[in-house]
Amino acid sequence: MGSSSNNNTTLQDLAQLAGVSISTVSRALNDHPLISARTKQKIWALARDHDYPFRPYMPSAPVGAEGTIVIVTPFMRGRPLPLSHPFFLELLASIGEAARARDCDFTVSHTTPHDYDDLVATTTTSRASGVIFLGQALLHDAFNQLVDSNANFVVWGAQMAGQRYCSIGSDNQLGGRRATAHLARLGRKAILFLGGTDPESMQRKRGYAEALKEAGLEMDPKLVVPVEFELESADAAVSRLLRRHVHFDGIVASSDLIALGAIRALRRAGVSVPGDVSVVGYDDMLLARLSTPALSTIRQDTFEAGRQLVSRILDPSPDPSAERLPTDLIVRESCGG
Repeated sequence: MGSSSNNNTTLQDLAQLAGVSISTVSRALNDHPLISARTKQKIWALARDHDYPFRPYMPSAPVGAEGTIVIVTPFMRGRPLPLSHPFFLELLASIGEAARARDCDFTVSHTTPHDYDDLVATTTTSRASGVIFLGQALLHDAFNQLVDSNANFVVWGAQMAGQRYCSIGSDNQLGGRRATAHLARLGRKAILFLGGTDPESMQRKRGYAEALKEAGLEMDPKLVVPVEFELESADAAVSRLLRRHVHFDGIVASSDLIALGAIRALRRAGVSVPGDVSVVGYDDMLLARLSTPALSTIRQDTFEAGRQLVSRILDPSPDPSAERLPTDLIVRESCGG
């Protein structure tokens, strides 16, 4: 407990206690870079112990950190992106590791921006070094507009036409094409696509359509099925197809979680994977390696993604060009070859 609790402590009192000037105390409370970390720590401790009302002046990161990054998740389909999603947990962990390697802190914001005004508020009302947005949702045009505000931000997501801001992600179209082409090479003729309406899934679907055309296969509209970005939605969609006796012998899923939901529905119906239906996912989450059968997938290198996202915030560049991660097909048991 502090030695004073009447909230009458002044800057002069703190200066006398610390044995420094009033201007040094003021600068320390405002996290001025010319004040040493040791002096800041001493003054912050005195301010706390003597009930100085310092909260409005607190730095954006613990004293000694090189900076802090805010992680923001936009709305998807009218609700916040679930942070419990395994892929985004892995991505958050990679961002955290990359930030720690740079002596930087990061925080996950409670905000979920809907529009341009929300983006401006998110990027200008904190003292953070910058903001990482996990996903574009329907905010592509708003992100383009945000560039003119000089906000320091980067987006995990797709590369889109007319893009003025930096995004980090995989070549989704190439990934979708590689997954589909692999199933076609295995002799699969009726390949189902499961994905959402987000920009990344739509690009993966374009790759799927390209690969079918290259393999001389017709794209059947009944085999392009929209699903949510979650296991239960895919499970329900595949179960409906099976009840309606829609024939398919391969599945390209726009995420690993969607692929695992599809496999769950197939196995419950007594359909063999990969004997009857070959399945390829997208992401290469830890769950993909641990599932039974182990899931073939398109790898997104989350470790490298975290490093690039953090680097774009801490080493800002006037070049807004997007960065595409390697798009590798990882063949495991679920596709049978």
